Amino acid sequence: MELQQLRYVVAVAEERSFTRAGERCFVVQSALSHQVKALERELGVTLFARTSRRVEPTAAGEAFLIGARAALAAAERAVSDAAAASGLIRGQLGIGTIPTVTAIDLPATLGRFRQTYPEVKIRLRSAGSDELVADLISGGLDVAFLGLPTGTVPEGVRARELSRDRLCAVVGAGHRFADRRRLRLGDLAEETFVDFTAGTPGRAQSDLAFAAAGLTREVTFETMSTELMLALVQQGLAVAFLARAVVPEGRGVRTIAVTGGPSRVEYLAWSDFNPSPAARAFLGLLDQPRP
Repeated sequence: MELQQLRYVVAVAEERSFTRAGERCFVVQSALSHQVKALERELGVTLFARTSRRVEPTAAGEAFLIGARAALAAAERAVSDAAAASGLIRGQLGIGTIPTVTAIDLPATLGRFRQTYPEVKIRLRSAGSDELVADLISGGLDVAFLGLPTGTVPEGVRARELSRDRLCAVVGAGHRFADRRRLRLGDLAEETFVDFTAGTPGRAQSDLAFAAAGLTREVTFETMSTELMLALVQQGLAVAFLARAVVPEGRGVRTIAVTGGPSRVEYLAWSDFNPSPAARAFLGLLDQPRP
């Protein structure tokens, strides 16, 4: 059994296609198929159910994938640890971020990191804070930028607070409140809202504010895309709560401060269980003063 065979198996499982897996691994499809079949003969099990149009892992294949991914991760970690011992930071860095991170300039930070550590492959994932924390705990991510309601702290991971922010109401340019500088939360209780998916920390920020004020509201649209939120607001279909910094000017929307409105805390979170050299380097870079 060779590491390359494990890479082929993982690629086929994720691509659901021997052809696409070959393209991903830069090898002709026939050679990849031959290696997978050779591994199946060695193991004495069938890893994939195949038809001319469909490929998916068998039960044995699903079980094998767990160890295959772990073995590949261990091999990559061994290489990056050996490189770090000689002063070279390499390997992979998995970064998670909420769609509305404002505490840092993430593209500029990634640019600084890439310039300093060009051998590190960066993998960026955008999701809700709860999913990102779960990925940190499972080892799927190295670091993450989270946004949680005030009074809520990340559990099961290390974290440090980056900023605190009060969200503003976002309304269309033609909305009856568009010219107001400030509103009370109760002024918005009868509005139709677009918000993040129910049950996510991003949604909880607004839900908790309304609950604390003894108010109810109607959330008609749910999405994790701030672009879609702003488009719905621009069309006059809904009102949103967002951090002011993520609302671009000139988009046909207005931002309004809200007394008693939702608030959040942004965190940098990471797992302190054997962090990789790349993760330690990224955390160290964030500790440095910005130029």
